[in-house]
Amino acid sequence: MSSRGIISAGAIIAIAVGAASAATADSPPEFAPNPSVGWVAAGARYLAPESGPGPVGPAPGRRLSANNEVRATGAQALFAIGDANAPILQPWARDRVRERNERVLAGKPGFSRQASCWPSGTPGFLLYPVQPVYFIQTPKEIVMIWQADHQVRHVYMNVPHSPHPAPSWYGESVGHYEGDTLVVDTIGITTKTVVDNYDTPHTEQLHTIERFRITNNGMRMEATLHVEDPGAFTTPWNARQTYRRVEPGVAEPTDALNPLSSTSVAGPILESSCAENPNGLFGADALPLPQTEKPDF
Repeated sequence: MSSRGIISAGAIIAIAVGAASAATADSPPEFAPNPSVGWVAAGARYLAPESGPGPVGPAPGRRLSANNEVRATGAQALFAIGDANAPILQPWARDRVRERNERVLAGKPGFSRQASCWPSGTPGFLLYPVQPVYFIQTPKEIVMIWQADHQVRHVYMNVPHSPHPAPSWYGESVGHYEGDTLVVDTIGITTKTVVDNYDTPHTEQLHTIERFRITNNGMRMEATLHVEDPGAFTTPWNARQTYRRVEPGVAEPTDALNPLSSTSVAGPILESSCAENPNGLFGADALPLPQTEKPDF
């Protein structure tokens, strides 16, 4: 069984009741005007920035069909092959991406770590495009809950970082508002995580800054990502992600429910447990399911 706990929909509703009215353009963003509002990421890859160094992308010349493309076009799904020659990569990080590519090209599976119920980590939390993320906003803390397996991030508002935070899956995140934007600064991210679905690694120096903003009259959310890690990358780099709102009766998904999608359910958040037994779905070549020998409490 996964060592991560389950958070009930009822608890979220109880905490989120009483959300403020719609924000103006200069006021803090309201990610949860009611408990049923969720946000679904556009894809499993970072979008390139408008200019300057960007993230590792797909290898040139390689066709890529993730689940979203399968739903849209019926194309056969393929495991992603990352660009091991991306200029942002230090030599050792380039070798890690290349090793994963070679495994996939040799016929081994290249499922994301989330598929085996491991935490996505920061900044990989931005990269799962099927089930929604829900927000709880309070003056002192913002909680982001990803419905799939109820992975949880805590953002502590208007406080400094700890002097020496212990490494953890999502690191230590502190935040503040800049007008209509939530700014989240994260350090202390364990090196057990990877940066993206190409297995791009990082060191203990990883430092991320995310900026979340509501657009399109509340129907879209944009996230920009700034990454610094001189141990893994040749330069700081930037990336983007976009989200669409899902909400019963307001922003219903248009995709029909199928074996690859849970997004036809518009909310509120569903109970979800990824690892209900110790057996993975993808065979011995995939990452084994996480297990614990003692409780976390």
